[in-house]
Amino acid sequence: MARLLIGVTGSIAAYKALETVRLSIRAGHRVRVVQTPASRRFVGTESFAALTGAPVLVSEFEPDPLRGAYPGEPIPERSPITHLGLVQRADAYLVAPASANTIAKLAAGHADSLLTTAALAADCPVLVAPAMNDRMYAHAATRANLATLRERGVRIVGPGEGELASHGEHGPGRMSEPVELLAAVEEALHARAGDSAPAGAGWLGRRVLVTAGGTREPIDAVRYLGNRSSGRMGHALAARAAARGAEVTLVAANVSLPDPAGVRVRPVSTAAELADACAAAFDDCDVLLMAAAVADFRPRDPALHKLKKSDGVPTLELEPTPDVLSGLAARRHPGQVIVGFAAEHGERALEHARDKLARKRLDAVVLNDVSQAGIGFEADDNEVTVLVADGTEMALARAGKERVADQILDRVEQLVTREGGGDVRGAGSDRAARV
Repeated sequence: MARLLIGVTGSIAAYKALETVRLSIRAGHRVRVVQTPASRRFVGTESFAALTGAPVLVSEFEPDPLRGAYPGEPIPERSPITHLGLVQRADAYLVAPASANTIAKLAAGHADSLLTTAALAADCPVLVAPAMNDRMYAHAATRANLATLRERGVRIVGPGEGELASHGEHGPGRMSEPVELLAAVEEALHARAGDSAPAGAGWLGRRVLVTAGGTREPIDAVRYLGNRSSGRMGHALAARAAARGAEVTLVAANVSLPDPAGVRVRPVSTAAELADACAAAFDDCDVLLMAAAVADFRPRDPALHKLKKSDGVPTLELEPTPDVLSGLAARRHPGQVIVGFAAEHGERALEHARDKLARKRLDAVVLNDVSQAGIGFEADDNEVTVLVADGTEMALARAGKERVADQILDRVEQLVTREGGGDVRGAGSDRAARV
């Protein structure tokens, strides 16, 4: 992956730079951070150092213990000039947040800090993410400065419109979200490499609905029927889709993991609750990734109190739960992509997954054979096979679940591009976005 230099200026949006750094590292990039002195009033250097595993520099006269190297790289024998070493090694330089003051300095070619000096010395793509009050952003001087930077090839990312730092104020000037910044950086990296389209670019702005975890069906006031799903695979899919710029809603059934960054999370417990949450979000989504393990049966008459052992062994009468995935597939609209997940066990795993693919009228099924040790439920790794409605099948080797999630998303995007002629947004035919 790439070396990414992130410059942080004195804006209250500096706290978002922490999440930008975290997402960039999770995407596989090596990250170094430089800060202006004013930015330390909002976020200390120690926070960025803890995330990157590398010292944060503020002054061009400050020695760099890593001598311009990025995390995981050998330290050079000779010390470069500080403001040249970091940016000369960088594959991209992102200034986020970029205050109105720093934008003015960059447009004028000032070199009064390590951050601005590095911008003058950069021969890699430079991206600037404005963050300021709406009146400052609308001022003719700021607009002229941004126009000057654009003319020089600097990529301006945002700003967005929304709630501002001043109480009760709303308007343009809000810094773009970290997932949008990362998507812009990766687009710039691929454009520099001469690629026709960056990997994952088709996800930018796409609305993705992901389910994760396992439902629990009550037996009584304290007991339930459930399964071993931890939700890690669904969480990884949601996190990686968001990192690619998608607008992600995660319906999480009994998941104890931290919420993925940049993802709207809807916690649920039972199959019925999951069905309701999916029904509410499904019509607006472009892609459904149904990774949750939904119970097939539930007790017909759960007790409202705790059943006592002294009362004897209870008799449980079960009834089927609604088939959430089939119900959603039946009401799909043109252009939607529906991917199911099948946790199967043993010799007939592929046969069962193929049956699910056809019977539920899905675009693809991700098969997870949970009979193999060390993968699937409650494990950090996974090993899956992606079965597609056109008959193609692709086995993905054992890897961490985030890596597997990336490969699944790559496969979905490849098939969308092949059959739909590119980005699924605005696809015109019924199967333009068929996976």
